[in-house]
This record gives sequence, structure tokens and C-alpha cells, in this order.
Amino acid sequence: MNLYPLIRPLLFSLDPETAHHVTLDLLKLAQMSGLSALNRAQSTDKPVNAMGLSFKNPLGLAAGLDKNGDYIDALAELGFGFIEIGTVTPRPQPGNPKPRLFRLPEHQAIINRMGFNNLGIDHLLEQVGRCRYSGILGINIGKNADTPLENATDDYLIGLRKSYQAASYVTINISSPNTKNLRQLQQGDEIRQLLNALKEEQLRLQAEHGKYTPIAVKIAPDLSDEEIVHIAGLLLEFAIDGVIATNTTIARDKVQTHKHGNEAGGLSGAPVKDSSTRVVKHLAIELQGRLPIIAAGGILCASDAQEKIAAGASLVQIYSGLIYKGPRLIEEVLRGF
Repeated sequence: MNLYPLIRPLLFSLDPETAHHVTLDLLKLAQMSGLSALNRAQSTDKPVNAMGLSFKNPLGLAAGLDKNGDYIDALAELGFGFIEIGTVTPRPQPGNPKPRLFRLPEHQAIINRMGFNNLGIDHLLEQVGRCRYSGILGINIGKNADTPLENATDDYLIGLRKSYQAASYVTINISSPNTKNLRQLQQGDEIRQLLNALKEEQLRLQAEHGKYTPIAVKIAPDLSDEEIVHIAGLLLEFAIDGVIATNTTIARDKVQTHKHGNEAGGLSGAPVKDSSTRVVKHLAIELQGRLPIIAAGGILCASDAQEKIAAGASLVQIYSGLIYKGPRLIEEVLRGF
């Protein structure tokens, strides 16, 4: 039974951030009440191996929906092959001032400038420890807003160390447009130094814990062809395990006519689909299958997901599509694989 079309008008009458929390609380209530079957996708077993991990199916939940790991079990009931939580920072932080989340329904898009609002990695790990979910769990880590860019590596190393044993894989978020100067970490010497430090720490942690936790790097859709080539080369040089393409875009050419079109922040949803797919295609050419690509950006139907796979992705993630289409998008995408 697809209840979301009935509920969506009520949710869209609320402030977007309020609706976000109400939706997650309703999902959690359904899970605790044993009603999750109303939303659960059918025929979800479509196994994929990537990053040395066995995924139940190739469709994941992108980071950002459950920043603190408070709703893992409820989200797992929907049929995802993997779930990514975060972005989480070493210390709690409130994020940017409100309002910071905007719907653009005519464009099936969202603009957010949340700014890594989260309760800190210790809280997230407590929630992971309490959940019953046994599937693939990614933990997406970032730097605190008040950490100087030259000290950013320290924050990422804290996140990697703390999440290493709890995570199936760890995502390094260096592509959010909502933390000042963060995207500079995708460039030149900054990304080389960061990846080198993370790889050394990953190998040290592997020796310490007897467990190898893969690292994926999440990049922006606004990179030039030259920047994509540079990043791909470094991912291979430092034996990074995966790449997520992409985060939100700062481009506004497709939403300029909307009243919220020029709000600061990252644009997600349908308008980012083409630029995200461009990055996936270019990465696939450069990487030649030597590490997997996880595609995210503008997936609102089965054909959008198929397009990402055809472009070279091994796995896909959704977020904004859920806001507009609801949980039945999961089943639609999975049936299309």
C-alpha cells in the first residue's frame, strides 16, 4: 500500500526541516509498531560486490537524511542494500542559521545549506551500537566548521579512527558547499596530503583491529574535466577503495526562475542529474574498473538509476528522490535493475 501520495501534501505544507523530522519520526513509529511492511520494497535481493563488501542490492540511502544515526533500523526496513549516515563531525555543531532547507517542487529539487549540523561522532556511534541493523552501513565524516582548513586532516583522522570498527565503510566528505572552503580539499596538494594521511591511518587501523574498513571519497558535480582526471589519479595512487559521485551542486542555471533558485547552498534532485552523470562517466574512463563508483544525484525513477549504472557506476544512492516520490521509489528502482 503506497500511503506516501496521501501524506506528502501534509508534509509539504510544513517547513521543510520540520517535515524532515516528522517523516523520520513516522518511519520510526511504523518500524516500532510492526507496520513497516506497508512501505517495504519487494524483491530486494540483487547482490553486488564492491569495495570488498557484499551488498544485498545496489541501491543505497545517501548521507544527509539520518545525520546522527537515530533512525537506522527504521530506514533499513525500506529495503535498501546499504545505508549511509552522517555527515558527522568530531564535535557537535549546530550548523548554519535557519532557514537552511528549501523545496523547489516544480524542479523536483532541494537546496540545503545545513552546514553539517549534527550531535557529534560519539552520539552517532552510540546509536550505531544500539541498532539491530546488520547490513552494510557507511559512516560519512567531515570536519568541524571552526577547524581551520590547514588542520582539516586532523578532523578526518579523528572521524576515521572513531568510526573504523563500527562502519562497513567510511566516506570522506570533501565536497559539501556548505562548510566554508571545504571544497578546496579536492584540489592540488590539499587532497594529496589528505588521502596520504587517511591511507596510512587506514592501514595502521587494519593492523590494530584485524579488520579492513574501506574508504570512499565523495566529490562534487562541479569539477572540471582536468580536476576529475587529477582526483581519479590520486584515488588510484593511494589505493582508495571507492568514490561517490556526486554531492550537491552550486550551479543554478536550471532553477533560476524559482523563487528559491538563488538561495545559497547545495542544489540536489533532478537538476543535478546530468552533471552528476557526467562525472560518473569521466571517472569510469579514468578508473577503468579499478575501484567502484557509487553514483548519487538526480535519481527520481528507475531509468535515472539505470543511466548511472550504464555510465559506469556499481552502486547508486538516493535522497532527494525519496522526498518527492516516497519509499515506493526504492521498489521502482530495484525492479529496474
